[in-house]
Amino acid sequence: MTRRGFLATTAAALGLGVTRGSAAERFEISRSEAEWRAMLSNAEYRVMREEGTERAFTSPLNDEKRDGTFLCKGCELPLYASETKFDSGTGWPSFYQALPNAVETKPDRKLFVTRTECHCRRCGSHLGHIFDDGPPPTGKRHCINGVSLTFRPV
Repeated sequence: MTRRGFLATTAAALGLGVTRGSAAERFEISRSEAEWRAMLSNAEYRVMREEGTERAFTSPLNDEKRDGTFLCKGCELPLYASETKFDSGTGWPSFYQALPNAVETKPDRKLFVTRTECHCRRCGSHLGHIFDDGPPPTGKRHCINGVSLTFRPV
């Protein structure tokens, strides 16, 4: 068994998950690491491809109030309608619902507690996390890194 195989098997047995970009994950849009690095800033790459988090209150999209659509920065898939955006006070753009067939989720156990991570269903870019403390009608809060998004006004 190779070292990579051993580590992947051990991680799976411990419930730690496998990092994004593994051979098991296939997306409609895929790029090499070099292609992602060429198109993204260092901060965008860290968040979108390495599942990092941007600092709170740093994204201009947190204060975006116009009508429009928030798109994945990695592939331009429409992810969130502006009507579902709300001010959560957390410092990240927050939405109570994604557009249909836009995001996928997986368990995130990196902080010794299980959270729900969300990513773009088309290119796999990490977006943020979903929590159960949002407003009606869903009660969900999609806490999204602004560097993972672009905004298209109506």
